[in-house]
Amino acid sequence: MIGRRRRQLLRDVGVGLFIGLMALTVANCQAARPSGDPQVLLFNGTGTSPNDVTAIERLLSDHRLPYDTASSFRMNRMSAADLTAYRLLIVPGGNFVDMGHGLAPNAVASLRAAIGSGLNYLGLCAGAFIAGNSPYNGLNLTSGVRFPFYGIEGQGVRKAAVPIASPGAPTLEQYWEDGPQLSGWGEVIAKYPDGTPAVVQGAFGDGWIVLSGVHPEAPENWRRGLTFTTPTSVDHAYAITLIDAALTRKRLAHY
Repeated sequence: MIGRRRRQLLRDVGVGLFIGLMALTVANCQAARPSGDPQVLLFNGTGTSPNDVTAIERLLSDHRLPYDTASSFRMNRMSAADLTAYRLLIVPGGNFVDMGHGLAPNAVASLRAAIGSGLNYLGLCAGAFIAGNSPYNGLNLTSGVRFPFYGIEGQGVRKAAVPIASPGAPTLEQYWEDGPQLSGWGEVIAKYPDGTPAVVQGAFGDGWIVLSGVHPEAPENWRRGLTFTTPTSVDHAYAITLIDAALTRKRLAHY
């Protein structure tokens, strides 16, 4: 009898400790996110790269930019009014085909309406592809322009350190992986070595759009096996420049 009571007591203590540790863990996770009313909505749904979502979250947290996340399930249930409660939607890299397939037609319509009404948009790699006239439920924020892959994709290159030139600024080597070149729409903020647009900006209705074919937010471990002369910290600063430009509707220097 005493043995059973002792075992029960130990079980109760163990459960209590587990609950306490879980509560502490949740509290710590919540504390890691900047406080305040979120101005940024980060899409983390079907087709997005979890590693890229994490990289963007880290930058937002480091720069104390409050944000919310939206899965495909949530996005498919958000109205245009729900979306315009935020100032900026960020769509990260990943697989733009799966992204589009994960969005219901009403979600695409709500996104277009919200962006046209003033929700700003930053698309990185796959997020840039789906902003165009993609046949896979693309948002078509680009007046019918469909973006192709950057030229080295046709040479069998899947990822690379690519020099990106901007007007009046040093050339930065950025991480590229299966990203688009952005010819045919917007103002060109930065160019690939072959002269095609790597980063562009422009308006869709009252919304301000920034699209990037490269990943300035890429963490250090993505660079393994590649040679960069530009430090990760410098590329991250450029990523924050793009986030700020999209958030505040700042028109960056362009060609």
